[in-house]
Amino acid sequence: MLTVDFGRLPVGPGNRVLDLGCGGGRHAFEVLRRGADVVAFDQDAAELDTVAGMFAAMDKAGEVPSGASSDTVVGDALAMPFEDAGFDRVIAAEVLEHIPDDMAAMREIFRVLKPGGRAAITVPSFLPERICWALDEDYHTAPGGHVRIYTLAELEAKLKSTGFEIGPHHHAHGLHAPYWWIKCAVGVNNDEHPLAKAYHEILVWDIMARPAVTRLAESVLNPLIGKSVVLYVRKPA
Repeated sequence: MLTVDFGRLPVGPGNRVLDLGCGGGRHAFEVLRRGADVVAFDQDAAELDTVAGMFAAMDKAGEVPSGASSDTVVGDALAMPFEDAGFDRVIAAEVLEHIPDDMAAMREIFRVLKPGGRAAITVPSFLPERICWALDEDYHTAPGGHVRIYTLAELEAKLKSTGFEIGPHHHAHGLHAPYWWIKCAVGVNNDEHPLAKAYHEILVWDIMARPAVTRLAESVLNPLIGKSVVLYVRKPA
């Protein structure tokens, strides 16, 4: 399930791409499939072991274009172990809302991007996130949880003050917001609740089958209750 639109953040052979806070690696895998060199970066070493295993499996299955490379690096988003201007693209998907000093992370993204390089920054959308916070305190107070709710204006202003040129934005995952509202209403850790389980099964079916009816429904819901907002920015040349 991709949040970033690679039509707006084109990657391909010859690009070096950083997936910051890669988590399970969903965007890193897509970058590699498109023939770019990708670095999956996260502070969770165990999760990166899984990502590295998937990279190896993709290579074995012939899914990696000739010349593309992948790597995993453990580290801190506030002090990344990379040279200045070392990446053509940076993806930071659902990362900044976890970091108390978010502007320090933005400055690091700016530092490692090449002049003219582009980044995709995604965070939870204001309205769906506000509802989740109101429904269940555990949703945002658990260790490693979300520490802020962004408005789009705040996100744009912070990135602009860091030095970025602000580009287009869109919302994503309109079908997922109700799932998280259900989860928060019944207890965010109560994965066995029948309603939460049933909606989760629908989401899994949608991800696998991608039927036209749910694609249409999500396109209508995204601007209204899309769970994520995706902002595309550029480091001036």
